[in-house]
Amino acid sequence: MGIKERREREKQQVRQEILDAARELFIKEGYESVWMRKIAEKIEYSPATIYLYFDDKAELVHSLCEEAFVKLVNMFETLGGDLSDPVSALRKCGRAYVEFGLKYPNDYKVTFMLNLKPDMSPEEYLREDSMGMRAYGYLRKIVEECVRQGRFPGADVETTTQTMWIVVHGVTSLLIAHPHFPWVEREGLIDFTIERIINGLIG
Repeated sequence: MGIKERREREKQQVRQEILDAARELFIKEGYESVWMRKIAEKIEYSPATIYLYFDDKAELVHSLCEEAFVKLVNMFETLGGDLSDPVSALRKCGRAYVEFGLKYPNDYKVTFMLNLKPDMSPEEYLREDSMGMRAYGYLRKIVEECVRQGRFPGADVETTTQTMWIVVHGVTSLLIAHPHFPWVEREGLIDFTIERIINGLIG
């Protein structure tokens, strides 16, 4: 490995340290209580070093969310693109979403359960180049195929996609937020919830 490659790897390591520290602090103390100086103190760097990688806290939060969405998209992509049976594909997609949250609970909390971007505009949510929209687009494509094949008669694609997201998010966030609640057998609960919403859409 050459000097240039080594320096680039070291830069990426520092950047990851910053992201990991910020994620932990946001979860523990809340967005408003965490400043760039506090993140720097946690990893024993100067605040100036943090600003070499991120212009401000908003950019840092965006990077944390994009990092989480990359993991989610990667999980979706392992399912493949076969939509010959879109209802089966939707079940797998819903299951993969929940598994993502349970496998990466801190990423999930930062991205979906903490109000880290209270002033985020609709345009930011709808940016097609964002990993978040790629993840949403994967789910939407499956729902669209279910509608096209007549599997969800009379369903609106956008409403159905968002309903599916709301349902799997509800399951995921509750399992993460309340791990000690006396849930019934977890895998069965997840499958039952996904199956019921899909059966309701089939009619």
